[in-house]
Amino acid sequence: MSAGRFAPSPSGDLHIGNLRTALLAWLWARHSGRDFLLRIEDLDRVRPGAERRQLADLRAIGLDWDDEPLRQSERHASYAEALDQLERAGRTYQCFCSRREIRQAPTAPHAPPGAYPGTCRELTNAQSADLRRRRPAALRLRADVSKFVVQDEIHGSYEGAVDDFVLRRGDGVPAYNLAVVVDDAEQGVDQVVRGDDLLASSPRQAYLGGLLGAAIPTYVHVPLALNVTGRRLAKRDGAVTLEQLRQHGVDAFDLLARSWGLSGTSPVELLRSFDPTTQPTGPWVFRPPTSAGR
Repeated sequence: MSAGRFAPSPSGDLHIGNLRTALLAWLWARHSGRDFLLRIEDLDRVRPGAERRQLADLRAIGLDWDDEPLRQSERHASYAEALDQLERAGRTYQCFCSRREIRQAPTAPHAPPGAYPGTCRELTNAQSADLRRRRPAALRLRADVSKFVVQDEIHGSYEGAVDDFVLRRGDGVPAYNLAVVVDDAEQGVDQVVRGDDLLASSPRQAYLGGLLGAAIPTYVHVPLALNVTGRRLAKRDGAVTLEQLRQHGVDAFDLLARSWGLSGTSPVELLRSFDPTTQPTGPWVFRPPTSAGR
């Protein structure tokens, strides 16, 4: 199967920027003849009722999807299997560092900000056993590269840093970078359309996918919706959810379509004239309505 996807975290209602990305992910998938899938990334930060409202909002703007939404909280066995594969290949090690210790540790010359300095990489078995008595261990990837190149439909060739990133957190929860790679591979997702704030994570994920025997997907990192101050749009920026826009008399679908330079009253209408090569490559600034009908 060949598919694209949208993968929200049910931590709250979707805002117009989230819906804008979802619409474009649907258009890219349908335009290329792929299935379109939904994945609920609910390993943490779950707010009761958020998933139901998110799915309702996606339907309200006319999106459909193939198959039932997949939930990460139901997929721990798949993540454990991937970790076992990496451990058998000698690609993991236990890490006992706190975030504060990582921030304060000296880093190698030319290492990107936030890169893990390898503090626990060469611990002996005795040292690891001693540390385990005092704090839980995260599991990190033992990477053998420092950079990796991916190809993006908008950004072209992109080289990003790869460090010994976390695969499983100290509380036992699979880390995002592991879960997303395992899920995409098992769902047949070979087209990843998402916000360009996630471009820097793609080299890590593509590298990890290769270690697990997965094909590297086609990446499409699209420009974000920003608020009037030029920052990434958030729920605190006024009337930004579908329900809030309805209350202000705003046609949210028309707003979404125009934000991508498109016109039509449904995703199917947009699809008839959709051309990926003519999509905006810069961010869209959202100005929230201030009164009904305006």
